[in-house]
Amino acid sequence: MNVFALGLGLLVFNSPSFSQEVTSIHSDLPEDSISLEIMIGQMIITGIGDFSYITEKEEILNEIEKGYVTGVVLFEKNINKKSPEKQLKRTIDMLQAKSAIPLFISIDEEGGRVNRLKPKYGFPETVKAQYLGEINNLDSTSFYANNTAKVLASLGINVNLAPNVDVDVNPKNPVIGGMGRSFSPDEKLVAKHAAQVIRTHHENGVLTVLKHFPGHGSSHADTHLGIADVTDYWQFKELMPYKYLIDSALVDGIMTAHIVNGHLDENKLPATLSPFIINNILRNVLEYDGVVFSDDMQMHAISKHYGFEQSLKMAIEAGVDVLMFANMVEENERKTPTQIHDAILEMVNAGEITRERIETSYLRIIQMKSRL
Repeated sequence: MNVFALGLGLLVFNSPSFSQEVTSIHSDLPEDSISLEIMIGQMIITGIGDFSYITEKEEILNEIEKGYVTGVVLFEKNINKKSPEKQLKRTIDMLQAKSAIPLFISIDEEGGRVNRLKPKYGFPETVKAQYLGEINNLDSTSFYANNTAKVLASLGINVNLAPNVDVDVNPKNPVIGGMGRSFSPDEKLVAKHAAQVIRTHHENGVLTVLKHFPGHGSSHADTHLGIADVTDYWQFKELMPYKYLIDSALVDGIMTAHIVNGHLDENKLPATLSPFIINNILRNVLEYDGVVFSDDMQMHAISKHYGFEQSLKMAIEAGVDVLMFANMVEENERKTPTQIHDAILEMVNAGEITRERIETSYLRIIQMKSRL
């Protein structure tokens, strides 16, 4: 039974099978202590700061211990140049040790241009998705995916924010086609290679997150810098890799794009903030019942046009389960997990967001974490 499509999240939340699942995840929390505060905390992913050597005094450890963080996203700046592997593993172990619920330890490791674990730090060479699509050899795709997934698993990184399943509609796209991040302009080939990447990660115990829904391959602008409207360029085939992979039961998580698409939402809201795109198209039409991750909420396509509280509320109401604040911005623009957590809690207490909406996301997240 598709409990999400039927809107029965609360029934499953109270079911014996789910109770066992929660108990297994909450290693040192009694089942009846799952509070609203804990559930909200499970909706927040954050960058850990600018440091490559973490100390016990770092505030992120305190916020994890309070239950305000579901996971972290790592960047190249968090890699210690003198002892890359040892210090990164130490950091991850320290982060996990502070959390009563296992953390998502995530990274963007697509390969090619989007590659944090670079060979100059002693990690394996990677290649662009475009290259793998052009040679169209699944053994090669598996080889490079296995190199990446093995390293991630050895470090304790359990979620790769990859593969990219954007279809290469616009080869000059400044953030997708122009960077070689798409496997192909052929949606079936994109799905085929993405499926191989996912299977290989799963063999190594690493979960994956597809991106960027409902398709960023046709854009002519960079959502890091501002609004990218694909209404005049988007093609229906950009949805198809998601359809193929969802039907194949391979999807762990899906990341939204901040693109505007008037074909899919006549209100022209960015997909991350669009109930029609997430709840109608992704949930109802494509029948996806798993975790939806936002792209970084501090990218200018969101932050320059919507206030902090407004964008939080809109994203949650649209159907986003995990909100990412990478904090790759100026220091005065950064948001701590406590600030994000308190803003959501205040909206729930004020009746602007329902507790049931939070519980639904929490259930999806815990089910995903049960597969770690």
